[in-house]
Amino acid sequence: MILSIVFYSFVVCAVIQIIYYIFFSRFLLKEKKEKINSIENPISVLIFVKNQADNLQKFLPSILEQEYSNFEIVLINNASTDNTDQILDDLKTKHANIKVVNVENNEAFWANKKYALTLGIKAAKYEHLLFTNANCKPVSKYWITEMNNKFTTERTIVLGYSKFKREKSFLNIFIRFENLLNAIQCFTYTKHGTSYSAFANNMAYKRSDFFKANGYINHMKIKNGEADLFIKDVSNSKNTTFCISENSFIESNGSKSFKEWFLQKRELKFIKKKYAFRHRFLLNLFNTTKLFFITLAVILFCYYPYKIVLSIVLTYYLVQYIIIAVSAKKLKEPQIIFFLPFLEIGLLLIQISIFSANFISKPNNWK
Repeated sequence: MILSIVFYSFVVCAVIQIIYYIFFSRFLLKEKKEKINSIENPISVLIFVKNQADNLQKFLPSILEQEYSNFEIVLINNASTDNTDQILDDLKTKHANIKVVNVENNEAFWANKKYALTLGIKAAKYEHLLFTNANCKPVSKYWITEMNNKFTTERTIVLGYSKFKREKSFLNIFIRFENLLNAIQCFTYTKHGTSYSAFANNMAYKRSDFFKANGYINHMKIKNGEADLFIKDVSNSKNTTFCISENSFIESNGSKSFKEWFLQKRELKFIKKKYAFRHRFLLNLFNTTKLFFITLAVILFCYYPYKIVLSIVLTYYLVQYIIIAVSAKKLKEPQIIFFLPFLEIGLLLIQISIFSANFISKPNNWK
């Protein structure tokens, strides 16, 4: 009796997981009547800067060299303590389309990124805003063009893809896999008109949307989450779209240590608690059924006819492999699929560790 319950629970989890992956494949399908904006809107590119003197010199030329007729660059200097100020002064002198916004620390908004971004948005000249960070680099000269092309009369929020630079380490593969899964889910939910997340270093929206929502006022005191929580406030089924053409990608360096990445994921887990209930439920259902599917599969291989269990497991991994492989090819992460089962199990273990660590304690500066 108990064994039958375990088996049927295993089957239910497998079915739910397969349905999720089929659902995830939807973001790859093009809309038949997709509108492409043919107007070059004047664009303000906002770049958040915090002690990024080296990265400014390394990556800013890729922004300056964009093939776009009318754009400005707003460099938001959030109380940097290195020689960023000097670099910014030099850049402003050499390039007429660069504007520098110097943000000084104050008691109410000490080192607050959202406060700094708010000042940058207010200083921007144009209605259409495009966001990235100083440690990021567009993969092509047509990044602004591709993101602008997605703006329409209705579509006033555009979500782009941010990838990590490929390096020869297992940590890098793991980080890129987790990032790929986040992108698949992010764009799939957006495709279905219920956005919940965005890549903060590659997104665009109209300034009027920002002011309609009173900016970041609803979550100003939360350290990060400026993209996700803003999307929660302003996104709806009609005003949000995404861009996944290769020329629209942003690339940055991944975490250099597991400890650094783990802390980032812990903080993101705290931010996810602020998501809308339906999104928390759907995301948690996906992760929970995956955990039960793998756990119950291990148990059933020991006590149930292995051929039946194996056929279900292979069906699941075949569906998963196809969806992840096609998505990885589209988002230029083909190497990942060769390590898929190990990466999936490893990510589950990390998620359990993050849940346990956050349950025990969380830093006060996350609040």
